[in-house]
Amino acid sequence: MELNLVSHKDPILKKETDKFDWSNPQVDLMDFATSLVLKMRQKRGLGLAAPQGGQSISIFCMEGNPAKIVINPKIIEYSKETVMLDEGCLSYPGVTVKVKRPRMIKARFFYPDGKAYTETFDGISARVFLHELDHLLGVCHLNRANSFHREQAFRKVKKMERIRKNLDNFIQV
Repeated sequence: MELNLVSHKDPILKKETDKFDWSNPQVDLMDFATSLVLKMRQKRGLGLAAPQGGQSISIFCMEGNPAKIVINPKIIEYSKETVMLDEGCLSYPGVTVKVKRPRMIKARFFYPDGKAYTETFDGISARVFLHELDHLLGVCHLNRANSFHREQAFRKVKKMERIRKNLDNFIQV
């Protein structure tokens, strides 16, 4: 299955996904999971959610060895300690913004084998898990940033676009 990323303007990124239905699957699970991982790695991301690939189902993948496929996730515990770090997103290339997230989470979810698991994620893995879970909830990383950091990120993108345009004009001469 060839997976293409949707535009950041696509309404699928702004709505909550449907749970994966084990008795009546919306997609061929193994084929879709493989496509998610391949696209994530091709784009050099740390995670990729189904809505980013045009499917409104509660599935995402996270980088690892092997990559982790997460189905119908639910957070059951957050740490009180938070960390503020820059986050980027494959749906918003070039837009990084500071986002505060819990340092540790405990989550319950399914793997493609159909069994439920409970795992604790800490540091970057917690951040990636929460970022991808946000996509399943119709939330993007920009929604999690304060207005100052959001404006800063967009100013940087506009500056990069002006530089790129000037370079294109210079090369064409």
